[in-house]
Amino acid sequence: MGLDKFYKNSAILTLSNSVTGLIGFTFSIILSKKLGAEGLGLYGLIMPIYSLLLCLTTDGLITAVSKTCAVYNSKRDYRNLHRSVKVSICFLGLWSISVAVLVFFNAPFISKFIIKDVRALNAVRIICPALVFVPMSAIFKGFFYGFEKFTIPAGIDILEKCIRISILLVTIAVLQLNDIKNTVTIAYFALAIGELISMLFLLTGFKLVSRKLKPSGVKVQNPLQLLADILVISCPLCLNGFISSALATASTLILPRRLMSAGISYDVALQQIGKFMGMALTTVNLPFIIVSSMMTVLIPDLSLSLSKNDMWSTEKRISQVLRISCLVGLGTLIVSICIPGKLGIFFYGRNDLGKMVMAAGLCNFISYVASASFGILNGLGKQNINLKNSLIVSVENLVLVFILTGIPAINIYGVGISLAITSLTALILNLIEIRKSCDIRFSLPKGLILAICGFAGFAAMRIVSIIIPDNFMVFDVIMSVGICFLVIFYLTKFYNCKHNW
Repeated sequence: MGLDKFYKNSAILTLSNSVTGLIGFTFSIILSKKLGAEGLGLYGLIMPIYSLLLCLTTDGLITAVSKTCAVYNSKRDYRNLHRSVKVSICFLGLWSISVAVLVFFNAPFISKFIIKDVRALNAVRIICPALVFVPMSAIFKGFFYGFEKFTIPAGIDILEKCIRISILLVTIAVLQLNDIKNTVTIAYFALAIGELISMLFLLTGFKLVSRKLKPSGVKVQNPLQLLADILVISCPLCLNGFISSALATASTLILPRRLMSAGISYDVALQQIGKFMGMALTTVNLPFIIVSSMMTVLIPDLSLSLSKNDMWSTEKRISQVLRISCLVGLGTLIVSICIPGKLGIFFYGRNDLGKMVMAAGLCNFISYVASASFGILNGLGKQNINLKNSLIVSVENLVLVFILTGIPAINIYGVGISLAITSLTALILNLIEIRKSCDIRFSLPKGLILAICGFAGFAAMRIVSIIIPDNFMVFDVIMSVGICFLVIFYLTKFYNCKHNW
């Protein structure tokens, strides 16, 4: 029943996240059309700053709150559960407001000396309210995940993405914006409004669900102790996220200058960043929704297994997650090799993305399993190990990006090469730590089975792509991708049933 429940929750979350992801992907396509490659490059330079700031206010909250709520829910200790959520809201509210105010007044410095593009000033200021909305939403999401009520935040995310797209399109149409500066600002304005709406809906859902939980007669813990229980989990993750994001932000911000040192003009550098990172990598990361959904379900699931000292279930779950992540990455790799040019035309209407999509797919394969290994470490409570490994990988990424993107023959593709190398490093380091706690076994026969399944998916996809005429490109892309993933997962499932893999 536990296995069925895990896959059921993962499937529900994957389905809802797929809808959210598709809407978000549609948002990126609209952005690419409204902003152009250069505008998308500027948008991409601001986003790492926003992500870095969110690390200061949000990182680790969903994991910490979901784990805490899952444990309290298993004990039916709803009194301390409620108090944990409330004390988190009070503390994080004050902290996030302080960060937002500080960023707002220092926006000129950030845009001029960090992003090094004064056109980013208004966009940086307009995302400051979101630095408060997102942490509050994270607390409520953690509450729902701890109770395994995944459909509520998923439905709200879908609604928020739809509203964000509507705000962007309506505002651009009404104001008739044509310049990059104002269009990028409106894009981040839509993001901030969307996060506000999401927070309000999550707050409403939290109140409706929490009212049904009757406080038990257990001893009430000190609010400071409850807050400490949350922070002891979230702070290492926050520190991990902040350091990793700071280094990733540095890697992104040095890109224009490193590309210029390779003989590329600033405008062309922004276009390359927009095409590779904003389009190609976004395309090959679309199936990552499946892995991220499993990670969301995995953390409270592992917490309960470990609290019961059920190592057999823990090891079984970890093996399943690693295998599925590998299969998703393998399918994505095959798709990016077989039809890279068609994907560029299908999603963005551009015929100059083929090489970038293929390169992104080749370089991004290992990152699927590597990302899953980070989630597993979080579920095992190894936040400090996660911090150490993330720091090593982030420093490695910064050094590689700095060196590789400055080489004229490599230029923007250095980002992809760095991604491949750092993902492999992260996977090796994380698996070493995972195997210290769990008996996770790897063998040559299992690797051969994966290779055979991948070859079968590749062959099936090529056949479908050849049979369907080029005039029916939309049908061709959908059928080819669907057949590829279907063959890979079906053959793996068939082998699993026969040999109990």
